[in-house]
Amino acid sequence: MRLYREAPDPLYLQLKDSITAEIRAGRYRSHQRLPSERELANQFNVSRMTVRQAMLELVRDGMIYTRVGKGTFVAAPKIDQQLRALTGFSHEIRARGGQPTSRVLQATVLPGPPEATAALRLSSQAEVVLLARLRLADDIPLAAEFAYLPYALVPGLLRHDFGRESLYDVLESAYGIKLTQAEQSIEAALADPRELELLELTPPAAVLRMQRLTMRDDGVPIEYVLSAYRGDRYKFHSTLQARVSS
Repeated sequence: MRLYREAPDPLYLQLKDSITAEIRAGRYRSHQRLPSERELANQFNVSRMTVRQAMLELVRDGMIYTRVGKGTFVAAPKIDQQLRALTGFSHEIRARGGQPTSRVLQATVLPGPPEATAALRLSSQAEVVLLARLRLADDIPLAAEFAYLPYALVPGLLRHDFGRESLYDVLESAYGIKLTQAEQSIEAALADPRELELLELTPPAAVLRMQRLTMRDDGVPIEYVLSAYRGDRYKFHSTLQARVSS
């Protein structure tokens, strides 16, 4: 497609629309690498600054994503996570035909931070298990997750390899703990430097920060999780029903 300098729309928006049209027409497949800034600038006879503006707009729209040192790629459709069922990350990704993996960032027992001990209804001196993981789908980092669990209820938990094993599966099979309900809140924010690094984002980038408290069937809190999901790859969906007046 050609760009028209006399058109009312600025060149970077025309370029954005052109790349969007090519992606939707199937010229570029999900996770396929796009041409470089230099190549696009030569192809469309525009400056690299114009290309950069167009690419930033496409990133914000979730059409493409960048991987530091590797280039820019076409994004797959956003993961539409339902908020009706209590499921883990691995289950959600497999249900969509993806391959989930985890990279353990930290696994240790430590005195519980005040926010975690309060949420888990523990004394201020209680120890907790901290399991921090980077969650990936098809080798693309999607979420950074920091889970706190009461150490007294899960002794020996860190003998398991959570780079391969599901935390929820281990809780049920090894400890007889079945998680049945959760309280969850989500808010949008700009990624901080650590999130930018872990999730391989180009600043400024949005993340969805999630806070979840998960309970077993008798209402005892088992897991307090703080997560940051890529805003360009995730959206959350819920179904609401009108209240019937009596």
